[in-house]
Amino acid sequence: MRVHPREQFAVFRDLSGQSYVLDAYCPHLGANLSVGGRVVGSCIECPFHGWQFSGKDGKCTRIPYAKKVPEFASVKVWPSCEAGGMILVWYHCDGVSPTWQVPEQEEVASGAWVFRGITEHFVNAHIEEIPENAADIAHLSFLHGPCIMNGVDLRHTKSKFWKFIKHNWKADWQPDPEPDTHCSCMTVKHYITIFGKHLPIMDVTVLAKQFGAGLVFLFFNHPFLGDGIMIHSVTPVEPLLQHVIHRMYYQRSIPGFIPKFMLWAESVQFERDIMIWNNKQYLSKPLLVKEDSAIQRHRRWYSQFYSAHSVTFTGQKNGLDW
Repeated sequence: MRVHPREQFAVFRDLSGQSYVLDAYCPHLGANLSVGGRVVGSCIECPFHGWQFSGKDGKCTRIPYAKKVPEFASVKVWPSCEAGGMILVWYHCDGVSPTWQVPEQEEVASGAWVFRGITEHFVNAHIEEIPENAADIAHLSFLHGPCIMNGVDLRHTKSKFWKFIKHNWKADWQPDPEPDTHCSCMTVKHYITIFGKHLPIMDVTVLAKQFGAGLVFLFFNHPFLGDGIMIHSVTPVEPLLQHVIHRMYYQRSIPGFIPKFMLWAESVQFERDIMIWNNKQYLSKPLLVKEDSAIQRHRRWYSQFYSAHSVTFTGQKNGLDW
């Protein structure tokens, strides 16, 4: 689930467009294949001595100055796939081969939905905190109810100036049944009230489909503003630091300012969460009430992404050497 912070990849495409992900370092003398290397057919060539490694199986296929290539000369090939405009790499701390795949989104692959923007954030939090938000239904009304015009600073989000506008949420989170137990689904219905009056024209339904530990496809559906998808990815870059990216794809026929506004609005709400995450403590045994039952179910579901060899940070409790 967690890639070692020193892990380096060489990612390239061959002449047919097929993507490959290999270990970055040449086993000969350690040169980085991704810095100065070049693609030759379906191989990547080391910039130091010209050794060539196949993207398909990682085997060395040519050493320009040697009569024979050693049978054992190779680099590791990482299982990967492409979906949603991303190259996704499978990582398991026990070296287990992929047990499931991320499906390609047909509308994105065909170009029916086009790229409309991206946001990036770095969050100081335990990796489980961010996806767990989907099951924390109670925080939606309290944290995300105030108007987005109040901004992201939690000291001012309940300002009386925009108090007449309120975001309202109805949500439900459920894990998927067999054979898709690595997936979960959250349904969100969002509507706005102004001076307590509901404006149906602003109603938006969002279906959030999570695949694995840190990838979520959020499907937007609106009767007038069309359909689209926001792809949310969480990638650990070092202990307790997560790199979060949101990519927006939307119907080509819908004016670009509409999905861009939606991306901005989502970013405002997400940064309110970040202010919480950056300053909170992860509790492995939180004090929950009956209405928080979805959080406990989410933790049981998420536990499948850990194994006996998953990295832990128990050393933090025993001293200051962190």
